[in-house]
Amino acid sequence: MAESTNSAAPTGAGKAQAAPKPPNPAFKMMGLPNMRFKLPSRNWMIFLTITGSFTGALIYDRREKRRVQQKWSELVAHISKETLPVDQMRRKMTVYLAAPPGDGLRVARDHFKEYVKPILVAAALDYTVIEGRREGDVRAGTAENIRKQRRKAGEPSSVVEEVGVEAVVAATREHIGVTDEPGPKGDLVIGRHTWKEYIRGLHEGWLGPLDPPPPPPEESKELTPDTAEDSSAAKPPGLANPEIASIDSPEFSEEKKDEIPEPKIEEPEKEEEKKEEKPSKPAGPTPAYIYPSEYSSAILPPTIPQSFESSTPVEFPHILGFLNTPIRVYRFLTQRYLAEDVGREVAAILVHRPPPRNYEQQTVMETAEKEWHKSAHKREEDEKVKEREWIDDMVLDQRIASRMQRATLSPEDEARAQRIAEKQEYILGEERPTPVPFWKRMWINYGYGESDEALRRKPILGNIDGEDIQ
Repeated sequence: MAESTNSAAPTGAGKAQAAPKPPNPAFKMMGLPNMRFKLPSRNWMIFLTITGSFTGALIYDRREKRRVQQKWSELVAHISKETLPVDQMRRKMTVYLAAPPGDGLRVARDHFKEYVKPILVAAALDYTVIEGRREGDVRAGTAENIRKQRRKAGEPSSVVEEVGVEAVVAATREHIGVTDEPGPKGDLVIGRHTWKEYIRGLHEGWLGPLDPPPPPPEESKELTPDTAEDSSAAKPPGLANPEIASIDSPEFSEEKKDEIPEPKIEEPEKEEEKKEEKPSKPAGPTPAYIYPSEYSSAILPPTIPQSFESSTPVEFPHILGFLNTPIRVYRFLTQRYLAEDVGREVAAILVHRPPPRNYEQQTVMETAEKEWHKSAHKREEDEKVKEREWIDDMVLDQRIASRMQRATLSPEDEARAQRIAEKQEYILGEERPTPVPFWKRMWINYGYGESDEALRRKPILGNIDGEDIQ
């Protein structure tokens, strides 16, 4: 037993003290260290697995998102190829966006630029953006635009409109005979909160009066015994008696004059400092001209059209809070689904197919209200406004709702979008260009060559100097 033990010990020691593998002579000549390839440790494997999975999911989602946006852009790109007469202006869309509950306007702008604007640019359509920084701004802006339209149509009103740049440009175009492109326009409303304000402004503009409502009467301060005592206490002694005109009268003695405190005069610099210390409270939105309880008794104006332009609500998922981090991460890694839904809605209103009428305005994006910040659902006790557009129930008048319409894609357009996604079709009237290899695209991007399209557009000049002429 001792011999076997002694014989095994030198063998194990020999394996442990085995000389390391000599380095590669080529690496040694280059001065590189002896790199030994081995599997990472358990902790490194966990770290690389998590980071690699997250990075792979992010790269895949962004690639699919670009493909989805490219599909819808190519579906409407033929609109940009249509020629217009010199006396016509491109049809203009109207985009409504507002700051989401609990957040700022920048988030809504980024959503518009990332999902909606690329498709509008691909179709080469003009658009006007109506923004709202706080609750009620979009409602007031929508209603005021409708009231201007009614005044322009000839309805009597005592309001004198200011002549702005837009009015001057419109009058100039009308004078020289420039008209808008024929065809339907439309409104793109981003988010559930903006949609509720848009519906509210639509009813207020068409059912409300053209003249602003009278201001609320000021509360008259009645004199009470308490207020009379306060007012008399504020006056110096002797002046409370109306029979005494001033302190220079003989009724005042020298002692009483000394008892009268001298008035304190504040320096103007201190008054300015006090004014600067007080934060300026932002002005609230324009008060409503009509409230939902008055819809049924309102009379339709004679200038109201039989049907409105298409109004399309666009999804704007927005959720805040630390506890909602898993939901936010999931949406960050699945933006391709949002791009698919938004692209379909925007493309539907651009291809201007005959839209079907429906009355689903109240239930559109209704689930988004559950994700609003809790401050948006809170109503203050001392709140003097009569309504809250975001948290109040949406009230529809049948006369207005029946005139609203929403554009949808036809089955032919859906099939064509699928063929574009499968690379079987391209922009109407054009053939899909030959794909450029990656190495050639990088070669061109870094300035070492020109693409075939650039060479095709490059003018071919003849023999300017006449060297070949004999």
